[in-house]
Amino acid sequence: MATLDLLTGTMFSTTGDVLSTAENTPDNIPPHRSHDASNNLKRSDPFQFGSRYLLPEDNPFEFNAWDHVEPSSEDLVRFESQIEAQRAAPVSEFDCNRFNTEPEKWWNKFYANNTSHFFKDRKWLQQEFPVLKEVTQKNVGKKTLLEIGAGAGNTCFPILRSNENEELMVYACDFSQKAIDLIRESEVYDEKHIKAEVWDVASLDLPAGLEEGNVDVVLMVFIFSALHPTQWEQAVSNIWRLLKPGGEMCFRDYGRGDLAQVRMKKGRWMEENFYIRGDGTRVYFFGQDELKDIWSGELFRSGRYHASNEDHENELAEITDDFKPAPTFDVMSLGVDRRLLINRHKQLKMYRCWMQGRFVKPRPNDIE
Repeated sequence: MATLDLLTGTMFSTTGDVLSTAENTPDNIPPHRSHDASNNLKRSDPFQFGSRYLLPEDNPFEFNAWDHVEPSSEDLVRFESQIEAQRAAPVSEFDCNRFNTEPEKWWNKFYANNTSHFFKDRKWLQQEFPVLKEVTQKNVGKKTLLEIGAGAGNTCFPILRSNENEELMVYACDFSQKAIDLIRESEVYDEKHIKAEVWDVASLDLPAGLEEGNVDVVLMVFIFSALHPTQWEQAVSNIWRLLKPGGEMCFRDYGRGDLAQVRMKKGRWMEENFYIRGDGTRVYFFGQDELKDIWSGELFRSGRYHASNEDHENELAEITDDFKPAPTFDVMSLGVDRRLLINRHKQLKMYRCWMQGRFVKPRPNDIE
């Protein structure tokens, strides 16, 4: 990670090399400060989240984006004021029931309106999560990757295009039938290496074709936020059941205070940090400590969490005795990716905030 000397404005690498100074000459501008497309900085370290730091003497409107910028105290006051207005005008009880009863209905409509061409391929994931590259290497043996919330295939297909492992199998799951249809209709869909199935991660069943303890890597990107908070424990338990001991969960989702949350209009707030979008899909905005409590299992052991309604609790009680929900993961890394986006024409500042983590299922000898 880079370090910044606030007195001199000098950026140093972990080896002590100077990355940038406040007095760079035009002939010696570091890549992350350059407007020259031929001098772009292409980072390669996972969880670094960029290196264009906003220094006190900088003009924020010089670039379209800055990394690691936290909102000012004035911005935080403005954010809270907007969220207070959202709380004062919540979703009606009728609409809450309508959107929470059949969430897959709204995702089916979403994918019916937005085909695979609407989305950009997530080619950056193998950089952020090196394990995704490791399982695609030649001669690494049989590997099973489960993507939860596969959508139109904009994550699984880029992974398969770079795959050199003849024994890799990708299970692409989504609880939208329309999304699964889009994947299966793709010209690159080949069941030798990929199987697409409808599955709700918060259900009591496991995906078709998968058994407990036979998945090496689970990938969940902007999907956990679509669940109602009462579904978290079941979802985490299902992932725990599917992963092999030592298996890795790769996670990225929305962080609290993100532009998407602050911009929510009246009539969208359902519960604290939980909203309904204009298209009927749901979204939750997470805090870093909250996610740590969820994936370490602390939230579920603390007594602060209520799994769901009585009917669902009765269903959980019927799960066979050989499985006891134990959603405990080792939190290997959990970072906050902050980005300040700039509209230079309108002189607007827009704060983005995402959470990114790696959670590992402990091996039996790692459990106390």
